[in-house]
Parts: sequence; structure tokens; C-alpha cells
Amino acid sequence: MISLSDLYCVLTAVVPLYVTMLLAYFSVKWWKIFTPDQCAGINRFVAIFAVPLLSFEFISRINPYKMDLLFIAADTISKLVILFVLFSWAKFSKRGSLDWAITLFSLSTLPNTLVMGIPLLKSMYGDDKEAIMIQAVVLQCVVWYTLMLFLFEYRAARILIHHKFINGITTGTINTERNMDNQGGLQKLGGGRGGEDEVVHVIVTTPPLASSGTSDTDSYSFQNFNKVVPDSRGTTFNPIVAAAAAEEDGVCEQSVQACHKEEGKNSTKKKDGEEETPDAIKLVRNPNSYASILGLSWALASCWWGIKKPQIMENSVTILSKAGLGMAMFSLGLFMALQPRIIACGKRLTAYGMLVRFVAGPAVMAVASIGVGLRGTILKVSIVQAALPQGIVPFVFAREYNLHPDMLSTAVIFGMIVSLPITVLYYILLGL
Repeated sequence: MISLSDLYCVLTAVVPLYVTMLLAYFSVKWWKIFTPDQCAGINRFVAIFAVPLLSFEFISRINPYKMDLLFIAADTISKLVILFVLFSWAKFSKRGSLDWAITLFSLSTLPNTLVMGIPLLKSMYGDDKEAIMIQAVVLQCVVWYTLMLFLFEYRAARILIHHKFINGITTGTINTERNMDNQGGLQKLGGGRGGEDEVVHVIVTTPPLASSGTSDTDSYSFQNFNKVVPDSRGTTFNPIVAAAAAEEDGVCEQSVQACHKEEGKNSTKKKDGEEETPDAIKLVRNPNSYASILGLSWALASCWWGIKKPQIMENSVTILSKAGLGMAMFSLGLFMALQPRIIACGKRLTAYGMLVRFVAGPAVMAVASIGVGLRGTILKVSIVQAALPQGIVPFVFAREYNLHPDMLSTAVIFGMIVSLPITVLYYILLGL
């Protein structure tokens, strides 16, 4: 049974995170202390230095040779099961979509473990459970974010191929018709039958190119991308649907931070008559990836040879990493304040997103954990960890690749607001 003192210990660890976030929010929204440019500078510091060093500091302290293999197996199996179900739905269902499969995978499997998970789970289940959370952070940064980047790149390549292929077909069709008109009319296709012209209609269906946030009245429609539109000459073809969302001025998060977005930087542009695809963020540009790999490498070397970091290096890393957690929450508050509204994708999609984030993900994780043999406190840790708010790196990918960024931003912001009562509720129910 959970006692009031245990609940108070949890609140003392989590509430300060919200105080920091709200302080940043009020500083921009109400008190007008920081300008967007100043917010961008703060967020850039968090992106490049504070949070990567925080990741390095945590990861470099673990013993990779004594990792909890059952927890790793449960985490991996749960993600693979969700990935298999979503891609089977996208492949075999008429309402399936690669775009939504990627988004739902992000929502259901990639929580904010570094910023929220470590302090929350330590206060709930003890300091010795910090290693479990760090293992989850390593897997996310090294394995699952890399997989997410691959999926986004695969989607972008498929869009580019379809775009060029369809443009070639439609351009060729129109040019052929014009040439035939110049010669005195359309020639018979297929050898002639009496006086009837036979026109071959080529209809090519294409997947959604991009999608932005939707509202309750403007829900995402999969059928709209398969419409056959007749042109002025009566020829039918399926046009490329260019739905690149307009880029907003403001701040967007990178890892657990925000970066200033200049107008038009990643939007679709036309140059010399050709339409270019948005610039794709690369994993090698993410400082957290370097921090995770370096931290894991140092942990492997230090545990194998029994070496320790020099004191100068230790102090240099610590002085900045200690600021990482508070600065990350402050940066999130700045991001919230710079958004036009918290619920950007509509109430219906927000409700679906919260169900996927806080119900479906933990449920699959619970089944996988029980299936591999987790019991006791480790089982509770795995379930609560899966019920943490949405991770911010998936939102960065969604923004850069223009795939439901409004829904991911809503999941980050609104998820942070409701995560405290939800995780505490999980903590109480699992403790009964």
C-alpha cells in the first residue's frame, strides 16, 4: 500500500520540474521578459551543451556489463510488436497509412525518459532504479531514434520517387496531346476501329506527401489522395498532392530543447521550375547521439579497465550537466509559451494521442514484461516508464520531415501537463 509519505517524496521530485517549466512559460506569455531571439539563445545552449552533457554524465556512470537483459528484452519486444501491428495495418488495411504508422509508433513507444523518467522513477522506486532508466535512454538514443530516422528517410525517398514519376507521366501526356493537336487532332491509339478514338487513361495512386495538424472539423482523410481529376481536355490523371505545411516563425524543440526556426527554412521551395523536398534532419547533427555513444564507450572502457575520469574532466562535465535538467524544463516552458495554442491538432486527435501515449503503450509494455518474466518492482518500473509523457526528439523529426508536427507538439505540451496525475495514478494502482 502506498503511504502519504511515499506520495510526498514523489511530488517533491516532480513538482519542481513543473515549477521551472511554468516559470519559463509565464516569463514569455505574461511578463514578456524574454524575446523570441533570447529564447532561441537559451534553447540553443540547452541543445548543444546542457542536455547532451546531462546524457553523457548519466550514461557514463552505468556498468554496461551488468545491464538488465530482461528489461531490455521487454522494451525491445514491446516496440517490435507495436511496429509490426502498425505496419501490417498500413499494408493491408484500406485506411492504413505509412504516415500514421510512423506517428503512432512515436506516440506509443518513445517517452521522455531522460528528463522526466529518471527523477520520477528514482523518487518512486529508489536510487537503484536509475540504472534501468539509463539503459532505456541508451536504447532510445542509439537504436530507436536511428530507426525513426530511417523510417522518415524511407518515406521521404518514396515521396520523391512518386513525385518525379507522376510528374514525368503527366508532363508526357500533356505534351503528347499538344503535339497531336498541332498535327490536326488526336491520332487513333491502338490501330483504329472505325472512327472511334481510343484514349488510354493512366491513373496512378500516390500516398500522402505530407500532412499538418488537423482539427475536429478537418480530419485527416486518406481517400483524398486517390481522387481522379479530369483536366480541361478530358484526360484523367491522379495529381501529386503537395501538402507541405507552412513553416512558422518561432521555436521548436531539438532533443529536449528548442531551436529558432527561420521562416521558410525547411518549407518546400521551387527553384528553376523544380520543386525541392524539405531538408531532412540527420542523426549526425543531433548532439545527444554523440553524447550517448561517447557515454556508452566511456562506460565500457572504464568498467573493463577500471579507470576513472580525471577530476578536471569530471568537474567540467558535472558543472554543466547539473544545469541540464532544469534548463531542459525551462526550455520546454519557453516552447509552450511561443505556441499559438496548446492543443494544435484538435480535440479528437489529442484524445486519440493521449490514449495511445498513456494507455496503449503501457499496456503493450506490461504484456511484454510479463511475457519475458519480469516481476515485482522491475515490472512496475517498466510500466510506469512506458507511461511517461511524449519524448521530444520524435517531435523534432516530425517537424523536420513535416509529418503530423502539430499532433506531436500537442503530445509533448499537453502530455507534460497531464503526465503528473497519470504517472502518480499508475504508481498508486501498481502499489495496491
